[in-house]
Amino acid sequence: MKPNHSLGKLYLIPTTLGDGDPMDVLPQTVKRIVELLDEYIVENEKTARKFIKSIYPEKVQSTLILSSLNKHTEVSDHAKMLQSCLEGKNIGLMSEAGCPGVADPGAVIVKLAHEKGIQVIPLVGPSSILLAIMASGMNGQSFAFNGYIPIEKGEKKIALKNLEKLSQDKNQSQIFIETPYRNNKMLEDILQAVNPSTHICIATDITLPTEYIKTMRASEWKKTQVDLHNRPTIFIIHKMI
Repeated sequence: MKPNHSLGKLYLIPTTLGDGDPMDVLPQTVKRIVELLDEYIVENEKTARKFIKSIYPEKVQSTLILSSLNKHTEVSDHAKMLQSCLEGKNIGLMSEAGCPGVADPGAVIVKLAHEKGIQVIPLVGPSSILLAIMASGMNGQSFAFNGYIPIEKGEKKIALKNLEKLSQDKNQSQIFIETPYRNNKMLEDILQAVNPSTHICIATDITLPTEYIKTMRASEWKKTQVDLHNRPTIFIIHKMI
């Protein structure tokens, strides 16, 4: 369906990947759009209000209309969130961190907007996935984001082995994430599962003062001490041909 220009627009508003000055990593366009919008679909209301205040302190918080979109949201509520667009008003979609719709529940709203002919406008901002692959030295021509892999030890080992094989067979870098408090265990499990020659990139606290990005073979990581506990981290593995 083609966008109906009598309808409002859905702006996809990127946020920061952690604490810090938003304007260090976001363009002025994002600030201008936040200044103009009063209605948002957000993953976390508290985080969203904090972000809006940090990027535009003059915004009166009581004027904001926020709809929560997370794992507790009923599917029947999705269409209601876009009602203002159908009435000709612009609204924003905001992730808790990074880019809306990428490893984020906002994708369901974007899909619905397309079905209703609402114009979707993505704004430029930091994506931990792209920044990690940029800095990894791995294959930026062919890579895959796999989200979370299984938690159970046996299933996790099989998943890691499969990703390692896929990376070699397709010459494709394999990206995945873990809940931050399990990061150290994840690295330990990766090192036990993959071949010593397999390359591993760890990209932690991206864009923050504590940023740590390093690519080495598994054999080298086994000699390295790094604490990833409760630090947002991207893992990439690639067994070179």
